[in-house]
Amino acid sequence: MAADRVAVLVDADAYFRAFTAAVERAERSILILGWDIDSRTLVRREDDPSDLPRQLGPFLSAIVARRPGLHAHVLSWDYSTFFLLERELLPVYHMGWRTHRRVHFRLDDDHPTYGAQHQKVVVIDDAVAFSGGLDLCTHRWDTPAHAAFDPGRRTPGGEPYQPFHDVQLAVSGPAAAALGDLVRERWHRLTGQRLRPPPPPRTDPWPPTLQPELTDAAIGIARTEPRYRGRPAVREVETLFRDMIAAAERFIYCESQYLTSAVIGAALAARLAEPHGPEVVLVGPVEASGWLEQATIGLLRGRLVRRLEEADHHGRLRLYYPVVPGGAAPTPVFVHSKVFIIDDDAMRVGSANLSNRSMGVDSECDLVIAAAGDPRVRAAVAAFRDRLLGEHLGVAPAAVAAALARERSLIRAIERLSGRPRTLVALELRDVESIDGSTALFSDPEQPVDVATAFQTIVPREVRRRAERPVLRTAAVLVALAALAGAWRWTALRHWIEPAHVAALLETYRLHPIAPLVVIGAYVAGGALMVPVNLLILGTALAFGPLLGPVYSLLGALASATATYWAGRLLGRGAVRRLAGSRLGRLGRHLARRGVLTMTAVHLLPIAPFTIVNLVAGASRLRFGSYLAGTALGMLPGILLLGLVGDRLAHLLRAPSARNLAAFIALGVLLATALLVGALGLRRLRRRRAAQAARILASPAPLPQSG
Repeated sequence: MAADRVAVLVDADAYFRAFTAAVERAERSILILGWDIDSRTLVRREDDPSDLPRQLGPFLSAIVARRPGLHAHVLSWDYSTFFLLERELLPVYHMGWRTHRRVHFRLDDDHPTYGAQHQKVVVIDDAVAFSGGLDLCTHRWDTPAHAAFDPGRRTPGGEPYQPFHDVQLAVSGPAAAALGDLVRERWHRLTGQRLRPPPPPRTDPWPPTLQPELTDAAIGIARTEPRYRGRPAVREVETLFRDMIAAAERFIYCESQYLTSAVIGAALAARLAEPHGPEVVLVGPVEASGWLEQATIGLLRGRLVRRLEEADHHGRLRLYYPVVPGGAAPTPVFVHSKVFIIDDDAMRVGSANLSNRSMGVDSECDLVIAAAGDPRVRAAVAAFRDRLLGEHLGVAPAAVAAALARERSLIRAIERLSGRPRTLVALELRDVESIDGSTALFSDPEQPVDVATAFQTIVPREVRRRAERPVLRTAAVLVALAALAGAWRWTALRHWIEPAHVAALLETYRLHPIAPLVVIGAYVAGGALMVPVNLLILGTALAFGPLLGPVYSLLGALASATATYWAGRLLGRGAVRRLAGSRLGRLGRHLARRGVLTMTAVHLLPIAPFTIVNLVAGASRLRFGSYLAGTALGMLPGILLLGLVGDRLAHLLRAPSARNLAAFIALGVLLATALLVGALGLRRLRRRRAAQAARILASPAPLPQSG
């Protein structure tokens, strides 16, 4: 497709300035798609003369507020818990609730297990778009100087971070509209809402100070979309990488955060083994970011590099990382860019790393420009490559071009210009013998990972057997409690927790006049913190006995259920769906039709945490009376059973005799047997219903159509 203008934005300072300038000119639509989007990101610097807020969230809110017809739709990856400490806490609150009502924020969970939404795209009025490796988040801002101690390179908490290198492309015209279609399709998949393309803007949103490298150029978009929910896999990123590697004649220049893809590694190794193949120059970070990546992706990179080195019979492979002067030793620059250039003929900038997951598991978007014999494009490709190398080597782009013309070798040109305080350093990787199959399965899978398959891969068979039997787990917990009680009676532990002291403490709380209020407050707070309600019920029974314990437990559970119900109603269906997932979204539809019966069932046979079920019920607008009745009916049997367990445990603590221990064990066996009988009955009922459904489907009578 055509791009009226193309500009290369090297490093986040240039990108953030162009982004804010384009957003300030938005009239109808701002679309933002990212791996991480942080409301605290400083997208405007102190030297910006505008009076608009500097942080992303308030900035977007202010822009939307002053344009009545303007909407911003922001879609960020619903990230893995591995990244919890690296992300902004409660992004829905900061980017959704605290911003203007026309800033629509969603967390994107429309991806397979262990997959990620990794595209980084911004589209303004379908007229200007940005795409590449940069997210609108913290730990990204830097200038091409990459000064070792730049005071502007700090986290929202004031902590400095290392120099950071990345690249983004800006395009206008039909290419921008195509990227708008891409973001709108993702929004529709997640929310079910169709966003209409905006009308042509009255004024050009292209940043006035941004000079394009190319005009009237052909742009290609390459995507990775994993196979998911009936949608076929899209592997355009991988195909384009292989085609570009096969087409290279003189050299391949690549910047990538990761280097782990088996497919791309095999293609590069084949070219290196050729007698007259291209040179391959790979620039990346000196090491992976964080301990988790070092232990997984970092080791996988070492394995692939060893394979490339074994194929490099003609000395045409080099791996580098950039450094800048600073302190007693050079400071490494973290390379986050995803750039791939062959000869003077083609360049691509995007979100895809040279990793397995970028080829088939994560959602990716790359932009590619091919010369196809056009001297304008060839000159732009060469200038882009020389600009990147000049930044890394501390020289002007013209010096890189001159060295390359003289040496007629990319590797010799780099070596000729190396040795300055700011330079490229040969990358040496550590030993990789400790890698195993499970590491690759989770850190960098080649295909979407099935949870059951993954579980069977990493968990020993005997452990799986135990985990697959909830009845045995329940019995194991009861036995463990009995063993602990026995230890208190017959080992040195009895000096740590004297039963007499415990009994006296429980008696004090049981008779306290504000005990009911304390219990209710504990249940409400526990519900907000998602403390397992059964744990609270057991503790209440232990403290207040078989009569008051169940009463207090029921009051506390209903108070907690009331609070979380109204919280779910306040949050609304969209927020609760993102929290609870699609399976509980289906539960919401059942609640709307058969509220009391469904609430009773889900609490009798819990399919999800107590708090989550209550939030779903509130978001589903189930009648409060029906909800509370179903909750009480569903919770009462469990409260009575756990009250009995708590009472027996309290007896054991007060009088730890062999008789009381035997009674407690007998109760545990009785409960485990009841659970087993119930589980077998449920399994038989499921099979019977499945057989009935099969007979209905096999019947020649037409099935009723849904509305």
